[in-house]
Amino acid sequence: MKTKYLFPLGAVAVAATLPSVGFAQDEAAVAVDNAFIFNTLLFLIGGFLVFWMAAGFAMLEAGLVRSKNVTMQLTKNMALFAIASIMYWMVGYGIMYPAEWLVEGWLGPFFAFADLGGDPAVDVGYATGSDFFFQLMFCATTASIVSGTLAERIKLWPFLIFVVVLTGFIYPIEASWQWGGGWLAEAGFSDFAGSTLVHAAGGFAALAGAIILGPRLGKFGKDGKVNPMPGSNLALATLGTFVLWLGWFGFNGGSQLALGTEADANAVAIIFANTNMAAAAGAIAALILTQVLYGKVDLTMVLNGALAGLVSITAGPLDPSLFGALWIGAVGGIIVVLTVPMLDKMKIDDVVGAIPVHLIAGFWGTLAVPFYTEGTNFVTQIMGFAAIGGFVFVTSLVVWVIIKSVMGLRPSEEDEIAGLDVSELGMEAYPDFTKG
Repeated sequence: MKTKYLFPLGAVAVAATLPSVGFAQDEAAVAVDNAFIFNTLLFLIGGFLVFWMAAGFAMLEAGLVRSKNVTMQLTKNMALFAIASIMYWMVGYGIMYPAEWLVEGWLGPFFAFADLGGDPAVDVGYATGSDFFFQLMFCATTASIVSGTLAERIKLWPFLIFVVVLTGFIYPIEASWQWGGGWLAEAGFSDFAGSTLVHAAGGFAALAGAIILGPRLGKFGKDGKVNPMPGSNLALATLGTFVLWLGWFGFNGGSQLALGTEADANAVAIIFANTNMAAAAGAIAALILTQVLYGKVDLTMVLNGALAGLVSITAGPLDPSLFGALWIGAVGGIIVVLTVPMLDKMKIDDVVGAIPVHLIAGFWGTLAVPFYTEGTNFVTQIMGFAAIGGFVFVTSLVVWVIIKSVMGLRPSEEDEIAGLDVSELGMEAYPDFTKG
């Protein structure tokens, strides 16, 4: 070989070694960056899936109320999400997750506006903005639960004022006890994605409102008879349920809070599978039980059975086997079918069945955690549920009473009979159809 070819070949050989040297030096940094990226991505994907649940609640409620109140439900769901977004920024996140990157404002932790500017929080492994976005969705979900229960007989502005208090103060305070590292977390209470902190809390706020507000006109006869008030559009209600089912994968899967390792990715996959199984089992349990009890399948019960299965698995979606998720979800579906008529006997008017689905199935899901999750016990789980339930119910009751005394909650009988779409908003969802 001629000498003139040796120098170029040598240069190529040396150059070929350089990328591997650089890769070895940067390998650790790349691994850290990848974990940060995947963790942040999980928060963001989970967050926009939970955001999609806002559409699910809107469609479910629009389908289960009478046609003369559909526009009101849609307005409430749009407004409550917007209010939650602002209140959680102004107040809620500062109460729930006090941290150095919060700009302290008036009243200490209150009005501690979340500041997402500057460098990302590499030390915690994800972008702070993604965490804020994800947690906000849970706050808004709590308010959505209240909307359906109180449908058809509450005025718009009193409801929205309650949402301000719920999303800015009530929810962040009780959620801080667990997810903010508070006293329930230290006591060993376990609620992975919020069977109690989100769903039962929303159910307790709804229950307090239903008691203060009273039932819809004509719902209960003087002889105790329950008068059915069928919804306007079961197709919309079914669509809403499927949308909620979809969003729940983000609700539970995102609550793993990490996707930067193989173990985390495997955990998220298990959570997805268990979440789906619980929903399916809840739907089937409600389908079979309504056939047995009433001789015919009740679609609204099947829809709520699926949702109850989802709520039931939310407190502990990672640890059970698929069979465990199946029976936990199935019990949730049975709970809905049995407790809806119990509320009717108590003359508590829950238009969409949110109290059985979110409060009672939420209790069951919280109670089921010790069956599969080590380090938990039934006493602590019951204590945590009672503490959160008591706080949310009592504070909500006080707020509802104050709002009622100051500005009233219900429209007049004439306006309620005409429908809130026309009397409150001056527009109808179905103007070309007969109201009913």
